[in-house]
Amino acid sequence: QVQLVDSGGGLVQAGGSLRLSCAASGRRFSDNAMGWFRQAPGKEREFVAAINRSGDNILYADSVKGRFTISRDNAKNTVYLQMNGLRPEDTAVYYCAARIEYGSSRNLIDYSYWGQGTQVTVSS
Repeated sequence: QVQLVDSGGGLVQAGGSLRLSCAASGRRFSDNAMGWFRQAPGKEREFVAAINRSGDNILYADSVKGRFTISRDNAKNTVYLQMNGLRPEDTAVYYCAARIEYGSSRNLIDYSYWGQGTQVTVSS
């Protein structure tokens, strides 16, 4: 079992930055590949970024590439999502997720464990 707690969301103006954190407990953190997803009102949950166990394979959605950075600190059992250049269309609830595999994945169904979500609101 893996427990995930998301934090760091908030209200920010367009062009601003936020850093999301996801603290993991339970199973050894370095055994998990991690991902971030988001869900806007009335829309399906979508992939944002993913990182493999060792942190050397990273994937991004095209919509956030060059603006968002995913990273992990295995010593702190935490994965981060640094979000720069935020846009109103980035407004959503952001969820971290864990999969008990080595590799990173864009697919929501590959993840077994989910955080509770943290709200990000970007005003224009």
